[in-house]
Amino acid sequence: MTDRLALAGIAAASFVLAVLQLFFLPLRFDGTLLPRLGDWPFPLTAALAAVTTPALVVLASRHARGTLGAASPLLVWVGTLLLFAVLGPGGDVLLLGDWRTLLLFAGGALPGAIAVGGYLGRRAGVRGDHR
Repeated sequence: MTDRLALAGIAAASFVLAVLQLFFLPLRFDGTLLPRLGDWPFPLTAALAAVTTPALVVLASRHARGTLGAASPLLVWVGTLLLFAVLGPGGDVLLLGDWRTLLLFAGGALPGAIAVGGYLGRRAGVRGDHR
């Protein structure tokens, strides 16, 4: 019961992080939120996704009994981004049509997939599935 509750909390954290990373993706050095430094884009959320998504996968793998449970933070994160890409609130488009969106997807999905692969490798090593 506590493992399922922990996985649900980790999935909820993954959802919240995906929403926050998506909302702050257009961050720029334009003097609004950050100092004015030539209006350069600053996709900090892609770096944040590269750290938090695999960390959540590793945390979920400690409570998971199977691959789906371990991969659930990654699946929730990608699903949330895709959901907001298709069905933005009020018909708004939240994903940018430039390199920052690709960087966000790559920054979260690739390290998260590597963490899932690490879980699968450890699980195969414990079971002795060496082929």
